[in-house]
Amino acid sequence: MTEQATPWQALSGHHYLAGGYHLGQGPTHIVTDPATGLPVGHYADATTDEIAQAVHAANLARRQWWAASATDRAQALHEVARKLTAGAARLGEVLTREMGKPFREAHWEAGAGASAFAYYAELARHDAGRVAGPAVAGQLQMVIQEPLGVVVCIVPYNFPCLLFAWQAAAALAAGNAVIVKPSELTPLTLLLMQQAFDHLPPGLVQLLCGGSEVAQALVAHEHTHAVAFTGSVRAAQAVATTAAMRFKPVLIEASGNDPLIVMPSADIRLAARATAFAAFLNCGQVCTAAERIYVHEAIYPEFVEALVAETRRLRVGNGLDKVDIGPLVSQRERERIEAMVARALQQGARLRCGGARPPELTQGWFYLPTVLEVDHQMDIMHEESFGPLAPVCKVASLDEAIALANDSAFGLGANLFTRDLAEAMHAIAAIDAGIVWVNTPLNDNDAIPFGGRKLTGSGRELGAEGLAQFRQAKMVMLAPELQDDEEWFPYPDQDAFPHPAITVSQQPAES
Repeated sequence: MTEQATPWQALSGHHYLAGGYHLGQGPTHIVTDPATGLPVGHYADATTDEIAQAVHAANLARRQWWAASATDRAQALHEVARKLTAGAARLGEVLTREMGKPFREAHWEAGAGASAFAYYAELARHDAGRVAGPAVAGQLQMVIQEPLGVVVCIVPYNFPCLLFAWQAAAALAAGNAVIVKPSELTPLTLLLMQQAFDHLPPGLVQLLCGGSEVAQALVAHEHTHAVAFTGSVRAAQAVATTAAMRFKPVLIEASGNDPLIVMPSADIRLAARATAFAAFLNCGQVCTAAERIYVHEAIYPEFVEALVAETRRLRVGNGLDKVDIGPLVSQRERERIEAMVARALQQGARLRCGGARPPELTQGWFYLPTVLEVDHQMDIMHEESFGPLAPVCKVASLDEAIALANDSAFGLGANLFTRDLAEAMHAIAAIDAGIVWVNTPLNDNDAIPFGGRKLTGSGRELGAEGLAQFRQAKMVMLAPELQDDEEWFPYPDQDAFPHPAITVSQQPAES
């Protein structure tokens, strides 16, 4: 009797094309469970023919989708949300197995994706443009908001369900088709997620696996029309450069190096717990993770001790067990974090806890959550760590903390813990970031735009701004009938220049 394949193993090596799963024809690669180092499945690189098939199917489906009523599209997106909610536990298990995060976080992620679809199902039918006061009497002059066409979504490994949902929900609600290229580290979760779209027109939502070559081919294709990308700065620049050759709109969320500020009025115990969450959620593999912690000198020693105590309480292990912190996503990522910590120690950082692999976890790519006391000039304060690191720096005032917070190439999010309303208002205005959280770390809201500044990227996800990202305006002027107009040719003689034409001398002017 043979062992029955799991749902994700059965989908290994497939793409989702034109409404169904198709076995890929390109080279295959192993997907590894980061908690065990063992294979959990595999994926296939999309071929040139498969890319062409997907783009063709998407362009057929988008026209059918846009021809439907706004009510029908809304009902279809609500059905996506219902299916995602019903399948959240199964999606969460797959995500934990191939990415490593604790099941609680993975289960939540699938549900949060459903929330985005429910939100945009309603928002998109609220309006489709506006009517302007006519510049010509008796005419109807208006703006119609239309879809862009086929949107290429390139999503990372850390929140594949959530980030794809944010992009796809808005893109579909705006009337577009979507082709998603998942991370090579987490293709199985998004393959399984495609079952939530099987009631939509075939080709409206599709998935092609592969690496950067597949992503670039989709971005460069003459029959894709926009790109939504989340990933590294270098990859984002490559995507934006390719898209610019065809003037395609690009939504970019590249990197973050987010500050967190703790002021004396904050409850130190709660602030330490909140900081541990902000720094170590998803093993620190969060673009909005607190990666630079600035603490007022009046409470610095007490806060650091409280943060160390909270950090030592965290349970590290397989995300399917009763744990708080899972592994890093790959061996390469763990080695990168180890090198970053070693460099910080070389530059004079003080290790307070962590800084090593858990001795009892010999398989997988685990690393203990780490607290370091640092100076702002150290490299660790100017690079995106994207791992379980909490570097803490002492400051003398809120203004100094804000100045150091703004001393970054990135500008995604920032946290502030204070009970002083004046401090909160000042920081909100002065911090150069797209998001500021005051006493509420790392929360989001489907109705409020998410995005950053500087090298973090451009554009916004979520909110009305997220919907606008995938729409284009069309100016319409409608007259009831064609009537003669005195503005047309021939122009009246009385409107000519009142003097005869004068021949201008070609002689050079005297100096």
